[in-house]
Amino acid sequence: MNWLFSPPSLDDLIRLFKAWRFWSVGALIGALLGAGAYYVAPPPYRAHAVVLVDFNLEQAWPQDTDRQQFYYLERESRKLEVIARSDTVIESIVENNRNVTAQELRGGMLFLSQPAEGGWNFYVDDKDPERAASIASLWTQAFVTQVRARTTIAGELNSFIEVTLTQSAQAPVDRSVPLSTYLLVGAVVFLALSSLVVLFVSPSPQPLPAGSGGNDPQ
Repeated sequence: MNWLFSPPSLDDLIRLFKAWRFWSVGALIGALLGAGAYYVAPPPYRAHAVVLVDFNLEQAWPQDTDRQQFYYLERESRKLEVIARSDTVIESIVENNRNVTAQELRGGMLFLSQPAEGGWNFYVDDKDPERAASIASLWTQAFVTQVRARTTIAGELNSFIEVTLTQSAQAPVDRSVPLSTYLLVGAVVFLALSSLVVLFVSPSPQPLPAGSGGNDPQ
């Protein structure tokens, strides 16, 4: 087993570089297989909507205390994340779109990015682009409604928080994972496999031509 963990020798590297045609073909085959997987089982479409979240730090913390501002942002951001995935928001989506269930929404359709001050990105993945856009719009609307309602309740959210829907979801034309990613992954995987074949599969020894080598009679 020591040979398996030993560093590559110069001969190993030479063998690998000499077989560049072999692993180049392997990379090409991998890219073609990746493209085939993309078209046979394509990834879902991804709809995108944006909500602007403004914590109004200057009003919430007028004193210059960076540490308190940091904890304020972290605490309120976590509250907003909980609201975005709360039962109330999920039920609102289901009530306004009968073509989706709460189990589907909680099963990996909804993605939230950039949970801090600024633009919050709401993503919805679905095989139907129209349904993805509809759910993304309903999600952001329910989120904005719930946040605005809870800023008026003492102890729920800081009253200085403001949320505004800045980008409505449109029916997506792109998949959640681009074709180029499938091509790259397929090529890299088969390139690595081809390299392993070159390094670990020894070539068959070539027979010596007749009359060469050995002790020829004089």
